[in-house]
Amino acid sequence: MAANQEEQEQEQRRRLLAVATRFPLPSGTFSYGTAGFRADGATMAPAVCRAGILAALRSVKLAGAAIGIVITASHNPVGDNGVKIADPDGGMMAQHWEPFADALANAPDPDALLQLVLQFAKDEGIPLGGQDTAQVLLGRDTRPTGAYLLDAALQGINAIVGANAIDMGILTTPQLHWMVRSKNKGAKASESDYFTQLIGSFRRMLELVPKDKGGDEVAKKLIVDGANGIGGVKLEQIKVELSGLDIIVRNSGKEGEGILNHMCGADFVQKERVTPHGFSPDDVSVRCASLDGDADRLVYFRLSSASDSRVDLVDGDKILSLFALFIREQLDIINNSGGQTNKSLSARLGIVQTAYANGASMQFLKSLGLEVVFTPTGVKYLHKRALEYDIGIYFEANGHGTVVFSEDFISQLESLSNGLSSQAATGSAQYHAVMRLLAASQLINQAVGDALSGLLLVEAILQYKGWSFQNWCELYSDLPSKQMKVKVKDRSVIVTTNAETKVSQPCGLQELIDKETANYTHGRCFVRPSGTEDVVRVYAEASTQVEADSLTKSVAHHVERILG
Repeated sequence: MAANQEEQEQEQRRRLLAVATRFPLPSGTFSYGTAGFRADGATMAPAVCRAGILAALRSVKLAGAAIGIVITASHNPVGDNGVKIADPDGGMMAQHWEPFADALANAPDPDALLQLVLQFAKDEGIPLGGQDTAQVLLGRDTRPTGAYLLDAALQGINAIVGANAIDMGILTTPQLHWMVRSKNKGAKASESDYFTQLIGSFRRMLELVPKDKGGDEVAKKLIVDGANGIGGVKLEQIKVELSGLDIIVRNSGKEGEGILNHMCGADFVQKERVTPHGFSPDDVSVRCASLDGDADRLVYFRLSSASDSRVDLVDGDKILSLFALFIREQLDIINNSGGQTNKSLSARLGIVQTAYANGASMQFLKSLGLEVVFTPTGVKYLHKRALEYDIGIYFEANGHGTVVFSEDFISQLESLSNGLSSQAATGSAQYHAVMRLLAASQLINQAVGDALSGLLLVEAILQYKGWSFQNWCELYSDLPSKQMKVKVKDRSVIVTTNAETKVSQPCGLQELIDKETANYTHGRCFVRPSGTEDVVRVYAEASTQVEADSLTKSVAHHVERILG
């Protein structure tokens, strides 16, 4: 037995040394952040291979739970690529493994990599050399370097003895996260299962639209900018099954239609506030949506004039507001219907935002009596905080976000649904509200922000409310805002507190920000160090664009003077 174990350990060492030798490090340093590792696709193979090793080790550590690897650079240009790891719940890899991810990706030679893995395995109590001890699900987007990097990831996974790699194919990032979550819950987890759940729950939502709502045929037309990425490809596949919606996909990823993320996609539309490539004056007044390259961000827009390419934008803040209104309305119907059960549903609904959320959206949500909390910038912080509620909704202005429902709350809904069914109360408003929330919990991707599932939930809610794009726009008017980057020698000098809304270091800077902000009506300003480059980001809002610009410049000047 001891001899056999020694053989397995030797085999493990041999495999790690061999794979590290096959993928020598390029120049430069890799750093694992919210986006995982990301760089020029041609230089990414060593980092992707090592991410494969990491994912396999993570699975062994978690007793063989499925881990995910997505090969994508999201909204970056087509020449870039990247890799990120999904934990068993479908969320992002646990933060405390990020330093090891950095060390592994930057290990300078095969011996250093081997020693690093062996030491980490010892520290974490990870048994090496076992049989069938790990499973890793892989997905990639449509980038030309994807197949090459998939092979590097497979080689990294196979460098851990007993690890099994399962290639799930060309997918959106959220699909892979959904598959990991589903597999670990013991549910069906193929791409067809994902589509079956999305399409089925969308149909159920439309069946529950009140008969006097639903809009006309024009309201059912939706033009979607697919960013020439994987989201457009997938939407083309399923749009015929989405009865009740007339979807036209532009920038769908077809040969010759355009370049991935070039002058198109959610990031482009949200930042530039103009129509993407492939749109024309003929699209005036039609409801439009834009996905990003790997379909984890979603924004809506409308071309308001044939003579101008500027758009009316509905960003993540307003998508969040629509979801919050809908969910709050269903909870009110359930709890105020009385009816035969007279049973209320206790649910804590929480809205989670970052300091970048427009002040007008914060005020709107608070005016509804909703609980609004803030976290530092980054999906990992938002998602974690949202999980503290029975229903947690989070979105960033860039269109990345989702809704999470606690298992206890879903159990309450199912119990209430069964109770109403047994009393033949399936025609009641209370029953319909329960069924809408259950359908919404199936439609939204609870693992991660998902542009496809988010888009279908938006469309179902607009039909339920009988709302036009204009009705949605009129929920509130965004305060004018401005962002600036200030180059500094050392960004770490800035220390923030209160979810990055206040500066605690250097001393005196916050007082100067407060003094400048007090000069403007509806003034709000904060500064924070960038997570990736030596710059300090300045964000300001005020009643007019001129005032927002002026406040930003004044505060940027103070930052420059103090940190220069």
